[in-house]
Formats: sequence, C-alpha cells, structure tokens
Amino acid sequence: MVKIKTKAEISLMRGSGRISAHALKKMIKSIKAGISGLDLEKIAEDEIKRLGGQSAFKKVPGYKWTTCITLNDQVVHGIPTDIEIKKGDVVSVDLGAIYKGWYSDCAWSVVVDGDNEKKMFVNVGQQALWEGIKKAVAGNKIGDISSAIQSRVEGAGYSVVRTLVGHGVGKNLHEDPEVPGFGVKGQGLTLQKGMSLAIEVIYTKGKPDVVTDSDGWTILSEDGSLGGLFEMTVIVGKKNGSSNHGSSNKAEVLTDWRKV
Repeated sequence: MVKIKTKAEISLMRGSGRISAHALKKMIKSIKAGISGLDLEKIAEDEIKRLGGQSAFKKVPGYKWTTCITLNDQVVHGIPTDIEIKKGDVVSVDLGAIYKGWYSDCAWSVVVDGDNEKKMFVNVGQQALWEGIKKAVAGNKIGDISSAIQSRVEGAGYSVVRTLVGHGVGKNLHEDPEVPGFGVKGQGLTLQKGMSLAIEVIYTKGKPDVVTDSDGWTILSEDGSLGGLFEMTVIVGKKNGSSNHGSSNKAEVLTDWRKV
C-alpha cells in the first residue's frame, strides 16, 4: 500500500531529510585520496547524532553501519572498511537518517581526481537523477521517472542495473512503491501529491548484471566495470499545470546536500 503523507508528516520528513543532507555533504567534502571508508563512516555517524537523528541503516537487520560505501566496481551496499581511497577511485556514499520516527535516504558518487571518462560516467548518473526527479509530479506515472533515468543512462552507453530499484520511504526505510531506473513512459502507478519516494540511479559502465560479494552485503558489477549510485528522497509535487506555472510543479527534494 502506498501512503500519502500529510502536511505534518512531510514537515517531519523535511527534518529527517535535512539531517541526511548535512551528513552526506560532510562525507562528500571529505572524500580524498588517503581517507578510508571507516573515516567517512565516523563523519556521517557523528553528524547525524549531532543534528538529533539516528542512523537508518543500523535498523536494517544484520547491518551494523551508518553508511554504505562502495569503490569502483562495487555498485551498492558496500561495508565501510579501513581501505584507503586512492586517486582515480569512483566512490559512492549512501546513508539514511531517522528523525522523530521518519526516514530519509540519499546517495552520491564522486571520482577522486579521475580522468575525463570517469568524470563523464559520474556526471551522467547525476543528470539522470535530476531528470527522473523532474517527472515526480502528480498525474505522471512511475514509468515516467523510470524512463527518464533509463534514457539518460543508456543513451550515454551505460547500463541501468535491473535487480536494484528505488522505493517509497517514510515511517520505514523501504516502502511501496518500487521505483525502477528503467521502464516505459506512461506506464505504472499514477503518482499523487504527497507521495514520498527515494529515487535512485543505480548503473554500471559495462553490462547491467551484478553479483553479491562474499561479505553477504556488497553488490558488484559482474563484469568488473565501474558502478555508480545517486539517490534523493523527494515528495511528489502537485499536478502539472500550464507552462506558465511550470515552476510550481516540482517535486520537493528533501536531501539535496547542495542546499544545506
């Protein structure tokens, strides 16, 4: 069942989103050669606590960390380790916060002093995320979000991972509906104002197939190609109007680290 959030509930989700955004920003600004995943983990954990939140990921059964950190061919769910990040690495950081019982979820990928090919790979994922978010307005379909993401990623020659998808978020980290990064425009569930979604771009530089590492958590590209991950928690905007009023017909992004 997809739950429409009330104004009061959305206000609490904004608080959760701000906490996640601040923690994500601190992590992104700290990524450099020589820092480890465990260093980044502590930065995120300390920031979430400082702002009065709790770690969302530690509520996942069996998972003991505040963040997921993936490097290069790792795609999602990487466990933070003491391995130091190197120049040229593609690093993805993923975290969530809980504030007064409400969840938020976000992720971002960066390349550490990498070449133009790696920078392009990361930039395409970011573009796909914002293009998908633009479609998160009432009256559109889930497939409109999915198709926008797929078109940008695959149009650049990369692959959307088919077995991992975005999702609803609210009183739980994962709620209905699923929000795939691939699909057909005009198909799927009709979006309604007040739905809360974690829109994700999960993709690889090579083929879309993935495998699970021996740690039981980390998911890697099967062919060893680079993986990328972008995610924002959003509230579905109001129904599309005329072009003269288009500026008001937007999803509200709760975890935009660039604005905190």
